Amino acid sequence: MSKPERTAAILVAAGRGLRAGSGGPKQYRSIGGRTVILRAMEPFCRHPQIFAVQPVLNPDDTTMFNAAVSELRHQPPANGGATRQASVLAGLEALADQKPDIVLIHDAARPFVTAALISRAIDAAALTGAAVPAIPVTDTIKLVGENGYVEATPERALLRIAQTPQAFRFDVILDAHRRAARDGRSDFTDDAALAEWAGLTVATFEGDPANMKLTTPEDFVREEARLGAVLGDIRTGNGYDVHAFGEGDHLMICGVRVPHTKGFLAHSDGDVGLHALVDAILGALADGDIGSHFPPSDPQWKGAASDRFLKYAVDRVTARGGRVAHLDVTLICERPKVGPHRNAMRARIAEITGLDPSRVAVKATTSERLGFTGREEGIAAMASATIRLPWSD
Repeated sequence: MSKPERTAAILVAAGRGLRAGSGGPKQYRSIGGRTVILRAMEPFCRHPQIFAVQPVLNPDDTTMFNAAVSELRHQPPANGGATRQASVLAGLEALADQKPDIVLIHDAARPFVTAALISRAIDAAALTGAAVPAIPVTDTIKLVGENGYVEATPERALLRIAQTPQAFRFDVILDAHRRAARDGRSDFTDDAALAEWAGLTVATFEGDPANMKLTTPEDFVREEARLGAVLGDIRTGNGYDVHAFGEGDHLMICGVRVPHTKGFLAHSDGDVGLHALVDAILGALADGDIGSHFPPSDPQWKGAASDRFLKYAVDRVTARGGRVAHLDVTLICERPKVGPHRNAMRARIAEITGLDPSRVAVKATTSERLGFTGREEGIAAMASATIRLPWSD
């Protein structure tokens, strides 16, 4: 049996995206409730045949990058260069010590890459040594001269639109990039063009029409509309949870450790906020409740961190082709005061779920000294979740 190919991926994310209009670098903007770079990078990080994902960034974007992809495992980011070509070389050099057999090079501005396309890229590189995904041209193309007049009409059947990830034998494409840098060539618009210049034969494999690059403001509008049409089954679920106080010196609330004179009496960490959110998401899915998925009678959940439960619930949505659109939790207690911790709670929930913090709400109220919460015997939480699923008959 032959040894499996070691495959790495480079995510090129150092560009400024000026043609995309205002709003900062386009790879850190939100589309369909998730950042572009998270959508582009996650399929590579989750793919079973890829052992390392190497991001290449503008160093000014480090904080935005860390916030956007905190849930993903990847190589330490490399600093990008003045051109895309320089950034790819930086990524290749950063991977050199890892000694991959194959490398996939992908643009962060293509957020709809699929696992199937990644698998085709790996297979194509293993077979040919250099290959790019391509889709047929459906419009008639004209070759126009500097005077604005048509000079030729290329045969449409021979034309293809090149995409990424482009796939190569690692040592071959690294050598080609180094040669281009030594020769002062920095004008290649993609890695296939550089490979052709270096004398490599570049094959094509089946691309994906949905794997389009986001370049202009209109592209963002179009893709938001497409996602909205696909995920048109909008559902809302509600959740409620209560935990009594016991001995302790802190409370876990919405994933944040809050100092207090008491702790929770609970089988897990007792995080009422996250437990209510889990039930809200499961309710929107019509998929039971937290107790049916994580029964208190099961000793493996004793003392468990509730972020695991919330991530599981979000994964249930993702597994059905959907996404969480908004989360809202209300905490009911006299003490501790939630206000000083509200933003940290929102940030933590966003981190666990992969949402933008603007899609997470944390509120608090008291019960005017009435009932068990008024007597400071415990905390209650109510939550709602809005999710979007594909329409089905």
